[in-house]
Amino acid sequence: MVSSSFFLLLAALLGLASWKAIASDPSPLQDFCVADLNSPVRVNGFVCKNPANASADDFFNAAMLDKPRDTRANNVGSNVTLISVLQLPGLNTLGISIARLDYAPLGLNPPHTHPRATEIFTVLEGTLYVGFVTSNPNNKLFSKMLNKGDVFVFPVGLIHFQFNPNPHKPAVAIAALSSQNPGVITIANAVFGSNPPISDDILAKAFQVEKGTIDWLQAQFWENNHY
Repeated sequence: MVSSSFFLLLAALLGLASWKAIASDPSPLQDFCVADLNSPVRVNGFVCKNPANASADDFFNAAMLDKPRDTRANNVGSNVTLISVLQLPGLNTLGISIARLDYAPLGLNPPHTHPRATEIFTVLEGTLYVGFVTSNPNNKLFSKMLNKGDVFVFPVGLIHFQFNPNPHKPAVAIAALSSQNPGVITIANAVFGSNPPISDDILAKAFQVEKGTIDWLQAQFWENNHY
């Protein structure tokens, strides 16, 4: 008769296998797979460059993440500098990327989600109020005021935000994400600035407001997104 310990071991192995199967990025099957960004071949990710032609520059980007970014380029007062596989081809298949985030006084990185990545977030300067919201039906808000040196995690796919509550001082953070290409969906931009626009009848019913309010919001976000 098969022992219960065998079944426990089998269950553990199946659990591990299923976890690997649903990981954000597939595990590499070689030392590295530098992305060939110019290849016409389309795969889930990017085709590997011939490793014989790889160089140190494929794993390097003079990103100057130590330099402040301009937070005046948008109406929310934040600037995100992402280094993903598109900027650093050596990240291909490695399942990681990094971003610098700059916040003006009262600056906001508005509610958004990364469909392919968990984010671990560290404050380098200033104070930030951050949070994420769980999925339906609970939609529970987990939020925290972070100071310099504090770390917070945003689980994969969940809507999250960061806000600088200080009206006089900027803030800076660094984030690591568990995908070479985490993606980002800014909720308001996607809902009110889609191309073509979502019907105002649909949005008015979804948000339980007048269509005129939806039309005004769509006009604002369309202008910001497409001009």
